[in-house]
Order: sequence, then C-alpha cells, then structure tokens
Amino acid sequence: MSISSTAGYLARRAAQRERVRILYRRALKETLNWAVHRHLFYRDASDLRERFEANKNVEDLDTIDKLIADGEASYNKWRHPDPYIVPWAPGGSKFTRNPTPPPGVEIIYNYGREDH
Repeated sequence: MSISSTAGYLARRAAQRERVRILYRRALKETLNWAVHRHLFYRDASDLRERFEANKNVEDLDTIDKLIADGEASYNKWRHPDPYIVPWAPGGSKFTRNPTPPPGVEIIYNYGREDH
C-alpha cells in the first residue's frame, strides 16, 4: 500500500467512525422519545447497543458504508412524529415565554429592602 492510499483509507475510516458515532447518539436520543418509562428505555438502549456491537469488527469499507446507509434509513423510518423537546430549548413550550425587557427598563431585586 502506498502512502496516499493508506492516508485515503485512514481518512475514509475516520469519516465512517464519525458517521457511526453520530448515528448511534441520534438513535439513542430517539429511543427516549419512544420510551414512556426509564426501565423501558434501558432495555431499548441495550438492544440498540447490541445492534451496533454486532457489526463492530467489520473491516470491508464498502460493507461498512452499506451498514451505515441501512442504519440511517432505519433511523429516518422510525423517527418519532412528535419528539420530546426540553421546555426551555428552541421549540419547547417555555422558550421565550418571558422575553427580555426592552432597553431602558430596569429590574431591581430589593425584596423589601428599599432604601428610604
């Protein structure tokens, strides 16, 4: 193997590792949307981890690309139609509920200890 082909191989493997890592994190977070209770989530998370661990030792680059594409397609198929959004995050129910006051308005928190 030449240096350029070795560098290309290593770059492709690094990109595949990153795609797998991102896919695993997204799928794990997505299982939280489907699990009503934590004990259900733990079982689903364990099953998901087993699915990823089953293909851990695959070395063929084309096979890895196919497995990643299949995993991404499965992830997109099973995405929750109404995912949980943390209330104070963008898209949450409390996001910008109390907007910042306009310029010139000052809030003083004296809590009853006003200066006379």
